[in-house]
Amino acid sequence: MTSLTLKARETFAYDRYATEATGISIEEVQPNHARCSVALLPRHRNAMGAVMGGVIFTLADLAFAAAANSGCLADNTPLAWVSFDTHVQYLAQPHGNTLTATATCLRQGRTTCAYSITVSDEEGTPIAMVTTSGIHLPQSKIN
Repeated sequence: MTSLTLKARETFAYDRYATEATGISIEEVQPNHARCSVALLPRHRNAMGAVMGGVIFTLADLAFAAAANSGCLADNTPLAWVSFDTHVQYLAQPHGNTLTATATCLRQGRTTCAYSITVSDEEGTPIAMVTTSGIHLPQSKIN
């Protein structure tokens, strides 16, 4: 496991909704790239038995956050990238017990970025396609 992945796990442990309530794990972080997963449990399902869209969204959102902030993690600077626009296309119901989100940078400039996130089930079937635009905020604007 890379030091960047370990640093991301340590940093995003404070994102308690994603890590504690939802149970998402950061599997891998490289510059402008991240992969996260979640083991599906009964609490992740809606009244019809399907995986809730919010679980899929949260998984993609954490993958974006880890990938977009990978430079901050590498430089030991405060996190600065946040999403300001996200589009989710739900494509299929997952099969199996695990979902994986892979975030890939399309463009990361000085003040804005764009990422593509694919959420797949354990068979490799795309469950959702997500695009997220982010903005770089000065630390004083985050706190």
